[in-house]
Amino acid sequence: MTGDTSTPGSGFDSASWLLRDQEFIRLCKSNKTALFDALASARIDAVEVTFNGYADEGQIDGAVADGEGGDTDLQSIHVEIARVECGNQIVTRQTLSVKDAIEKLVYDLLEQTYSGWENNQGAYGDFLFDVAERTITLNFNERIETSEYTQHLF
Repeated sequence: MTGDTSTPGSGFDSASWLLRDQEFIRLCKSNKTALFDALASARIDAVEVTFNGYADEGQIDGAVADGEGGDTDLQSIHVEIARVECGNQIVTRQTLSVKDAIEKLVYDLLEQTYSGWENNQGAYGDFLFDVAERTITLNFNERIETSEYTQHLF
C-alpha cells in the first residue's frame, strides 16, 4: 500500500487549485493598485459601479466618477493590468481603458466573493472605489425567492 491519500478518479488537485486561487487574489490586488494610481492621476476621487444579475445573466450597469476629474471619460485613461484566463496558468499583461479595467476587476471580485451572483433570482448592488483610502466597498443584495406551505385539515 502506498501513502497516497487522494480519492481514486477524483481528478481534483486541491493544492494546485489553492495555488491558482492565491495567484488570482494577488493579481486582483496588483490590478487594484494600478487602477487606483491611474484614477488618482486623473484627479478622480471616487467611482461608483452598479451591477445587476438575474436568471443566469449578469452585467455591469455603469460606472460614475466623482471628483475634480469626475467628468473625465474613463475610456480615455489607460492602465496596464495582469490577467489569467480560466484554465490557463500563464499571466498576461494588457493595457485597457480604466473603464474596461474596472469592469474586469468588478467581475473578478464578484466571482471571488459571490460566485454565482447572477444565477436564479440573482443579485444587485454597487462597488464604491474610494481613491484616497484605496478601498473598494461592495454593497451586495441577494434576491431570494421563498415559499411557505401550510395545510389545514378540517
